[in-house]
Amino acid sequence: MFSRERFAGWYRHRFAGVAAILLASAGVVVLVNVAGPETEQVDLRGQIIARMRTTLEQADPEQHHHAGHDPRQVATGEETKPAVVCGVHVYGYEPAEVTALADVETVYAFHLCGIAEQKRPWDVAVKLVGPLIMDMSTEPSGIQVVEATEDVRFVDRLWEMFPARYAELAQAEALGESEMADLRRRYDTAAGL
Repeated sequence: MFSRERFAGWYRHRFAGVAAILLASAGVVVLVNVAGPETEQVDLRGQIIARMRTTLEQADPEQHHHAGHDPRQVATGEETKPAVVCGVHVYGYEPAEVTALADVETVYAFHLCGIAEQKRPWDVAVKLVGPLIMDMSTEPSGIQVVEATEDVRFVDRLWEMFPARYAELAQAEALGESEMADLRRRYDTAAGL
């Protein structure tokens, strides 16, 4: 039989085990609740990137050329138009507090696109590159590329077009390593390399 002391020890450990399980469950609930909004934000950013990439890749390259790069330099001997393959880095979007893609009106980003002619390596491909603003409130989305003019330097034009917090990022950030690796992989596939 159980002694009173043994029974009290068993009973006390049983409550300690139940308390540990309850605390662990509460911790999981807190972790799930904490991760919720950040996951939505990451998902929204991913949706924005996917839509921007699709828009840029389907747009006529003349819509987002700049800095003297003329997409018509591409050889015209091919039967079909070469694919445009783009990488995108989003600096931010407006309104900043939205959580659904349908509510995003304007995106401030960097784009790097290569025109994937068959068997033409990345290093010699025609490229379209630089900061841009995409108006996602229209269909199709509007593309406005930051360009220098005869009277306005590129950096000054960037600060005219972008809000200050995004202009600072645009001067320092472009595609990251993983974004660039993904772009190069997709370009090589499109160019048949």
